[in-house]
Amino acid sequence: MTHLRTSPEPFAILAMPRSGTHYLEELLNEHPNVLSNGELLNTYDTNWPDKDRLLRSDRELLEQAFLHYPTRSDKKVTHVGCKINEPQFYERPGFFGQLARWEGLKVILLIRRNTLESLRSLVQARQTRQWLKFSSDKNTAPPSPVTLSLAACEAYFKAADDFHARVVSAFGLTNMLGIEYEWLLRDPGACVATVLDFLGVPALQLPGSGVLERQETRPLHETVWNFDELRAHFAHGPYAKFFELGAA
Repeated sequence: MTHLRTSPEPFAILAMPRSGTHYLEELLNEHPNVLSNGELLNTYDTNWPDKDRLLRSDRELLEQAFLHYPTRSDKKVTHVGCKINEPQFYERPGFFGQLARWEGLKVILLIRRNTLESLRSLVQARQTRQWLKFSSDKNTAPPSPVTLSLAACEAYFKAADDFHARVVSAFGLTNMLGIEYEWLLRDPGACVATVLDFLGVPALQLPGSGVLERQETRPLHETVWNFDELRAHFAHGPYAKFFELGAA
């Protein structure tokens, strides 16, 4: 069942892959007035019953996200949103522009301070096909270490820089809130309270626990086989900070 109403305030969570969007969305959805419906541009996202929605125009997709959104009987929705990861914009070149023109849209930009962590996690998830870890997943073996090419690292680091700059340029300081992934993990309650205040949602005492957990907690030099090679290559450049031990 979908719902049509024009009153909910729209928001979008934007990020590079593996930057905590699932976790933030899970916490925001604990609020009875907030509904974030997952990845709008992901064909396999189970929040969306209409599997043919990606055949629609960019404008029609946004109307589905913010006006014809899937409902939940336990909520009185005043703020409705979705998530979009940076690579998904490549598949629909005009979508970012349509998003930026949506009236009243507020954007939460999630940034992982160490972009190498984001890339490592993405490659691990692709190899294992395990994208989430829940608190109920006991005795789950950690993902295997990965090898990252120099070209892949350079392209990903630049893509992250360009994407973050594009979002800031498009939405400015008034309609955009930047949140660090590391702060979300360290103090989820304070982080979510800041996001709710930005959205204009009345503050409530939320459980703030969530059921998602990090899949990888080991440091980079233990999870990237060629870490030393990469560190030597990027030394003295703008991305050297990603290879400082303890920088994650």
